[in-house]
Amino acid sequence: MARADSNPPEVALDDMVCFNLHAAYRAVTAAYRPLLEPLGVSYPQYLVLALLWRDGDLPVGQIVAGLRSDYGTITPIVKRLEKLGFVARTRNPDDERSVVVSLTAQGQELGTHAPRIYSAIADRFGFSDDRADAALDVLRTITARAGTDI
Repeated sequence: MARADSNPPEVALDDMVCFNLHAAYRAVTAAYRPLLEPLGVSYPQYLVLALLWRDGDLPVGQIVAGLRSDYGTITPIVKRLEKLGFVARTRNPDDERSVVVSLTAQGQELGTHAPRIYSAIADRFGFSDDRADAALDVLRTITARAGTDI
């Protein structure tokens, strides 16, 4: 059996930016969980709903693009939201290949909880407006430099 190089890495795991981004993502989703469970949605479902609350009816492709995700991830989330009664899916009359996702009245009502949820998260992580702006600047720079194929 080959033995790993005995020299330690130059950067410790806890000092790696990418590891800390991963850990932060897990911490954020864990912080959202108790806020979203009473509503009956997961964090990824909440993100889809947040996009629809902001933009209204959207084709699945625009949801994919808006969340910087992929069809294989978003389609099951949308189907689950439909089963829960929060969204409806219809074929686009102008393009039968395209599916448009719309909020139901029940899904629209969930949007009334969004400001409280965001405020609780901002408080939990100590995000003043200035700290949130600084964090967004760093995160958006990372996303932009990572390229468009994510």
